[in-house]
Amino acid sequence: MKILVIGSGGREHAIAWRLALEGHQIFSAPGNPGLAQIGAVHPSTDYVSVAQAIQPDLTVVGPEVPLVAGIVDQFRALGLVIVGPSQENAQLEGSKIYAKEFMQRVGIPTARFVRSEAPDLAIEALRQFEYPVVVKADGLAAGKGVIVAHNYAEAEAAIRSLGPRLIIEEFLRGEEVSFIALCDGRSVVALEATQDHKTIHDGDTGPNTGGMGAYCDGRILTAADTGLILDSIIEPTVRMTRFTGFLYAGLMMTATGPKVIEFNVRLGDPETQPLMHRLEGGFGDALLRDATGQLQGTTLRSKPDPSVCVVLASYGYPAQVRTGDPIAGIETAAEMEGVQVFHAGTKMGPRGLETAGGRVLGVTASGPDLASAVRNTYAAVAKIRFAGMQYRHDIAHKGLKRWPQAARR
Repeated sequence: MKILVIGSGGREHAIAWRLALEGHQIFSAPGNPGLAQIGAVHPSTDYVSVAQAIQPDLTVVGPEVPLVAGIVDQFRALGLVIVGPSQENAQLEGSKIYAKEFMQRVGIPTARFVRSEAPDLAIEALRQFEYPVVVKADGLAAGKGVIVAHNYAEAEAAIRSLGPRLIIEEFLRGEEVSFIALCDGRSVVALEATQDHKTIHDGDTGPNTGGMGAYCDGRILTAADTGLILDSIIEPTVRMTRFTGFLYAGLMMTATGPKVIEFNVRLGDPETQPLMHRLEGGFGDALLRDATGQLQGTTLRSKPDPSVCVVLASYGYPAQVRTGDPIAGIETAAEMEGVQVFHAGTKMGPRGLETAGGRVLGVTASGPDLASAVRNTYAAVAKIRFAGMQYRHDIAHKGLKRWPQAARR
């Protein structure tokens, strides 16, 4: 198939890499230097014009912004085959208020919350919660619109920085899990669970980011956990909305069961990178079946070996980032067995490859067990360098604590 991948990050590079391995012809827009190594890049955000010029058999949308803007409805109106949700269903990610009220109405398990349209009202609502408390901006915020406040002063500051439209909700305790399912409005195919690492610093400290790394391991959830998540969260959402595309439930596995922290309406980044690294094949076929409403009976198989992704970020991220720093060592890292380096915020400059965004690269590797996958990934990270490079040193640390043995599963 001719497949158009929309986006320019590590998620889109990983999607394209997986599809190219399956023999598909890849185009991307606006693309990045990593995607340019896979197929033709159209450096444009006029996605309709690009698709009309290419006439792809299938289009896959990576980022949330075009989905919330209604790209799927536009493409379908033109008879173009595309994976993703309608603009209405994309509001599950586009508006935290919309999503929380949907969950409340349908009975999807989630944290207790209060919506607010004005800072003073939000500050008044703090009386209803214990600390820590979570403050969330209503709209899209690239993963950085959430603040966990540990006292009144922090909560007030968060409200004034994120408002006026926001959510205040109780802090959930437990283990975070990213659960993503491919949906065609009726049928659902669950992908392997992953665990993301949102904060900038080791030990889950510092401000939230778009994600500093993730790992994918078949032991993150039990079969019973997966069944419960499908029964209580994913399938009711699909039934009520006829959702199509990737439904991402950011979950907290609490003592009373899984609860939704947030919904996204696309593959997560960086979760996609270890997910694509583990897939055995058939991804393009599954996407086409999804886009044409024929997902029933489709399966996706993953390799048994866990995969780990470590994000390398620019100086200053997640605040004001510095760009234009030359990048070295990618080729050396990529020569290591089982290692893939996915481009996120890169560009070709006068001195060669340079940093061009906050999250620059996603270094991904696997191993016969999680400890080996972690070692292999960080060995590849050590080969890459650019001025101001920052990354977490503890990706997959929770999994290593749960499964300290290094034996093959």
